[in-house]
Amino acid sequence: MNFLQKTAALLLGKPARPHPLVEQIHFHSHALRRVVLCDVYLPAGYNPGTAKKYPLFLFNDGQDLSRMDFETLFHALIAEKRISPAVAVGIHANERRIREYGTARQADYKGRGDLAGVYTQFVTTELLPDLRRRFRLSPQKEKNILAGFSLGGLSAFDIVWAHPHLFGAAGVFSGSLWWRSADVRPEDPDADRIMHDIVQKTPLVDPEQRFWLQCGTLDETDDRNNNGVIDAIDDTRDLLRELREKGIPEKNMRYLEMEGGRHEPATWAQAMPDFLTWVMN
Repeated sequence: MNFLQKTAALLLGKPARPHPLVEQIHFHSHALRRVVLCDVYLPAGYNPGTAKKYPLFLFNDGQDLSRMDFETLFHALIAEKRISPAVAVGIHANERRIREYGTARQADYKGRGDLAGVYTQFVTTELLPDLRRRFRLSPQKEKNILAGFSLGGLSAFDIVWAHPHLFGAAGVFSGSLWWRSADVRPEDPDADRIMHDIVQKTPLVDPEQRFWLQCGTLDETDDRNNNGVIDAIDDTRDLLRELREKGIPEKNMRYLEMEGGRHEPATWAQAMPDFLTWVMN
């Protein structure tokens, strides 16, 4: 039985958790002008009085982690020593999700993501420093990892790419990498993808940053360029190609293409062990 099968069995069996610590923070963001709810998953044995420092996982769309039974999975991976003890924080989205997630450089052609720059400011200048004050977190950028699901995955990639001094890795689950500056043009259907353009035009990159991207073969059905490959897979593979061309080494990229994987938390839960173990090794 491989580890993914073992993890699935653990989740189905709902084993007793090894003294998990979970906190909720209601963070008053001046940038967003709203209260942001965050779920904080602390490793068993976490002691604020010791000198030990922990890696940090931040998740956009943190409200979906409970649907993946992330708490059980996270503690099982630590207990089996598949990953080192770490702190994970799920940042809840609200009704402004379509405005706060996206790319900070610009909104998409329909005006969605107009608050992405403000959300980036919240994560980098408010939330991250506050979490460092509250919890024993590693000061090393390599130990700061931001991930997300769907549009939250696009946001995570955008923030990590733009802040190599703060984040060492990004995790993108079924990322909305189709995010466009203009509607699809029949003569060039793959043009105008904002994140791809941002990567292309970044003058200096950090080759030590790491990027984990996942997509399912049933993520969607659209195929705008009629090449027999769904857009979600094309967009993900094309972004990986852009990363290679910018000098990100192969060892710092991982692509997980899941046969039968769908655009839903059940698929992302299956992919989660791969993400956590790869990015921590």
